[in-house]
Amino acid sequence: MNLLYSRNFSAGALGLCSLMPLLPATASDLPDNSDVLQTITVESRHRSEDAQQVPTAMSVLGAQTLEEQRLYRLQDLQQAMPSVNVAFMHARQSSLSIRGLGNNPASDGLEGSAGIYLDNVYLGRPGMAVFDLLDVEQIELLRGPQGTLFGKNTTAGVLNITTRRPSSTPQGSFASSVGEDGYSQNQASFSGPLNDSLTGRIAAYKTYENGYVKNQFDGHELGGGVRQGVRGQLLLQPNDDFNLRWLADYHEEDSSAGTRSLFSTGPTINGINRYEARAAAVGATLVDGRRVNLDADQNVTVFQGGTSLEANWNLAGGYTLTSISAYRWWDFTPRNDDELNVDVMDNVGQSARDKQYSQEIRLASPVGEHFDYVLGAYYFRQEMSNKVFTDYGPLADTWNGTPQGALNNVTSIGHGDVDTDSFATFAQGTWHLTPRLDFSLGVRGTYERKLAQVTRNVPVGGASVSGSAAAARAGRVGAYDSGGLSLYSFSPSALASLAWHVNDQVLAYASLSHGEKSGGVNLSVASAPVAGADSLLIGSERANDAELGIKTTLLDQRLLLNANLFWTVVHGYQTNAYDDVTLSSYLTNAGTVRSRGVELDSSWRPVQGLTININGSFNDVRYLSYDDAPCPAEVALRPGAPAACDLSGHAVVGASKWIYNTSASYQWNLDNGLQPYVNGNYAWRSHAVGTIDDSRDAQLPGYALVNLSTGVRGDWGKGQWDVSLWLKNAFDKTYYTTLWNSPNGAYTGVLGTPRTLGMTARYDF
Repeated sequence: MNLLYSRNFSAGALGLCSLMPLLPATASDLPDNSDVLQTITVESRHRSEDAQQVPTAMSVLGAQTLEEQRLYRLQDLQQAMPSVNVAFMHARQSSLSIRGLGNNPASDGLEGSAGIYLDNVYLGRPGMAVFDLLDVEQIELLRGPQGTLFGKNTTAGVLNITTRRPSSTPQGSFASSVGEDGYSQNQASFSGPLNDSLTGRIAAYKTYENGYVKNQFDGHELGGGVRQGVRGQLLLQPNDDFNLRWLADYHEEDSSAGTRSLFSTGPTINGINRYEARAAAVGATLVDGRRVNLDADQNVTVFQGGTSLEANWNLAGGYTLTSISAYRWWDFTPRNDDELNVDVMDNVGQSARDKQYSQEIRLASPVGEHFDYVLGAYYFRQEMSNKVFTDYGPLADTWNGTPQGALNNVTSIGHGDVDTDSFATFAQGTWHLTPRLDFSLGVRGTYERKLAQVTRNVPVGGASVSGSAAAARAGRVGAYDSGGLSLYSFSPSALASLAWHVNDQVLAYASLSHGEKSGGVNLSVASAPVAGADSLLIGSERANDAELGIKTTLLDQRLLLNANLFWTVVHGYQTNAYDDVTLSSYLTNAGTVRSRGVELDSSWRPVQGLTININGSFNDVRYLSYDDAPCPAEVALRPGAPAACDLSGHAVVGASKWIYNTSASYQWNLDNGLQPYVNGNYAWRSHAVGTIDDSRDAQLPGYALVNLSTGVRGDWGKGQWDVSLWLKNAFDKTYYTTLWNSPNGAYTGVLGTPRTLGMTARYDF
């Protein structure tokens, strides 16, 4: 099927606002009877440009690529894009990192270093993108600091998700998939004109799976559940000078996502493994692999939705004015076990409620002979609150090593609230110094105000205690009120880029950029009663980036070959740490980080019908200085352990040094009109540090995944049918998507999906 795209894409040297071409988004989305790779056209600086002539490091996945490779979840994208890692547990504890920067999951009081946009609207929480990526037109990844053309400033990069727009002719699709482990997915979309100037689109999906981790306690499968959602759109275009697009969507999830398996019991010190010893003391039976042993419920529910209104005016003199108004909400509630089959904790976790409002106004100049520009203003408000709860059972003190009676049968509840107001102005212009040499300059100023408060209620339940038990209870779950907290910051961003169009087939570029984002607030008490309320605040993150790149179109447009070098230094890097004493996670500024490396992205059509895509990255991400870091369990649990460790020179958590992805697609065109096809992709990433403390017991092994599919397409009526057989993780590789610190020195992780065989039937008309 020849999929057409309609989107506004505006990219500066290191920024992107809109894309409007009616062309395939990637080489693999091309008509299979083409002998060459078609041009990917983008509206760069508000003129149509070949994407190969846009001076920035970027990757694009089109709708057909997403469907063929079954990339329908946020965490799947790292199997197709270079320099990307998604640390995924569930909707709240998930984060996107680019070039190793941005690994800060579950940070309710902090925006991500890598920004995620949905239909030009910034998502304040990464979990807002944790839904099935269906009816998506394309996904773009921009690497490096963004802000001089984007609404919200980010220091690591941007993932931009664009859904399909309403069409001027009637069209629709149905797709149904079934697979192992009870997997099923159904989706449908319809689009077409409602009158001469109004078109509409509606799409819906529902996905169900049993799960793939067996709970030995009751025999149930965990890790699965149901996800479903709907999206509606209206596009009003009364004339050529004005259009108005309204979008609204709703998604929900009820699952046991985030079930963690035991990865390592941690260090053995002086002949004693604390985790194993305390597990024996409470009578717990430990299991690992694709098994858990949980005596309480494991469940998360997510409800989210939003609406946006985008208006575009073509003004006199060739100017274009754009306004984007949006509102989104997100509601997350977990129920977590303590990872044991005995009553240490009945329930533990953090629920979160988020509302956000945003308004962006942007003016683009006409394309001038020597100079053109984009300038705009942006406002963002976020109202975030969470609830931290722990229901201790009768074995809590034995497990935690606290005096008997301190925590047994005690319930603790805390609350955190933070309101953020962000105001920004931005501008970027390009001087055409010669017909082949362009200079771009961008600036941005962002002022942010954050007002917060963190409290913890008086603990309830448990026996009356005194002495050391009372002190332990007060220290661990005692009442606390931070009072009003405030954080004010001004964050400048800037870009300078030089692009040399050597000829029509070769572009070379160089850029320097600076990006900043404001500080954040810890919305859980952690060590604040001892360290003071100010310890709940963390400072800004500041990134300086240098890029050298080249984009080439070779072999009579049969080969696209792009490469770039980058060097980024981040001061005040924001991340999550874990305190083995209070058994709590907290936000921190992890000193100075350097990210440097090379990225490669290519597409090749050696013969008609065959397309091969290869991308990869070498990325060396290390702390240049981090001398007050949390200590790994093998140090923290030793007698007389230091309060902090020096991780200077250590690799940053979650960042694989080597990433390699390749995919191939081949389609035949038979005389009877049938179109058989085969697809395959191979994704490999090297070892990565699993937790911020760089424990020797928490190292993520490298792994490779192979996904295969085959099918046949044909015409029927006014549409095209497609039946395919697919195999995900063909060699049943056991791998972890992320690791987490657990009490008593252990480390747990979330397992990736095992080998899954399934089939899909689809009809597009």
